[in-house]
Amino acid sequence: MSAVDLPAVPRVLIAEADPWSLDLLKQVLLNVRCDARLDLCADGQQALELLADVPYDLVIVDWELPGVDGLNVLRNVRQRKRNPLLPFILMSSRNDSASVHEALPLAPTAYLTKPLDMENLTHRLEELLLNVGEEVSCAIPVLAQGMTLSVYLERRRELADGAPLMTDVQVAVKRSLTPQRLDLTRLEAEIRTDPQITAVLIAAANSAGHHLGAAVQTLSQALHRLGTGQSMNLILGLTLKRSARLSDPFLADYAERYWELSLHTAEYARTLARLLDLDQERCYCAGLLHRLGDLALLKCLQEWKQAGGELDEWEEVGDALAEFGAAYGSALRTRWRLPLELRELIAAVYQLGGGVYSREALVMNMAAQLARLTEHEGIEALARSRTARLLKIGLPELMRLRKK
Repeated sequence: MSAVDLPAVPRVLIAEADPWSLDLLKQVLLNVRCDARLDLCADGQQALELLADVPYDLVIVDWELPGVDGLNVLRNVRQRKRNPLLPFILMSSRNDSASVHEALPLAPTAYLTKPLDMENLTHRLEELLLNVGEEVSCAIPVLAQGMTLSVYLERRRELADGAPLMTDVQVAVKRSLTPQRLDLTRLEAEIRTDPQITAVLIAAANSAGHHLGAAVQTLSQALHRLGTGQSMNLILGLTLKRSARLSDPFLADYAERYWELSLHTAEYARTLARLLDLDQERCYCAGLLHRLGDLALLKCLQEWKQAGGELDEWEEVGDALAEFGAAYGSALRTRWRLPLELRELIAAVYQLGGGVYSREALVMNMAAQLARLTEHEGIEALARSRTARLLKIGLPELMRLRKK
């Protein structure tokens, strides 16, 4: 397919088993061609069925698909002897010469090894989906007639893709690059305060494509399981999403306040965990993520405004957060399959249920209470609380914590 033969709106199939890699590919492609019609699937058999029914303009397939693998999908496509050849990008974690030589006779348009070089992938997609010098702009979708804010937020709850970024990702990555490689330790220090990045990397590290051994529950564990290339790809991919950062000043101010509360809770949790010889980073992570739903809701409110919806900044934002914030957080943590132990610690931030509590759950509950105290409130009542008694922490320890 030459540039002059490009369709007005290209139809693209992406087949990738790992949901986070699939979402990344989707974001990169839409960043190149926002009007593309996408079909997404996670196994080779479904890819073959779609290819039999739809005249695609580009196919992107991972070799390591379950069932029918990507190489056999490519083989099936080439057996149809389409002229000109259907553009087909084959991705694989195999970078050995034997695998490359096995694929080359089937004439893939590109053979890309994982973790993907995002700059190279973007360049390939531009060559295949854009005429020389062409730029495609897409209008923001408008609201359906009669749509109310409450209905919109209810429908978005199961589709929301998380919180806005609170960290300048480009700066964070740049600071973490050394002449030889990406320094994971430095990268962790740069991004560790961002709830969205932390949640996505933990979820990706626990997905089927990377699940090896015990569940990942901290940012450091996620970075090391994913590796430098995939970690950086996922982080940079987050910047491509709609409303990646909040541009609305009022909503951004709300987000800053929730973020600050999350950070204070996380820091108190880590300090308490260190004092009691518990897992500091897991407690810090739970504190950081406990307002993820509220932040995700604020992002959806910005999208509502961008689509033409009206918003009473003081009343409706507060009401929406009160009604939907917790539900958004629960939906995200469940859909992203964050580890149950981490979810239990997040739940303990809000309340302690009946039964026996782990010491880490008590730490999270105490950290949240400390973070919510205003400068005019004393901590004497907190020192007499059930949580303090169970942790065996008295007023002197709490006073020292408060001063830090």
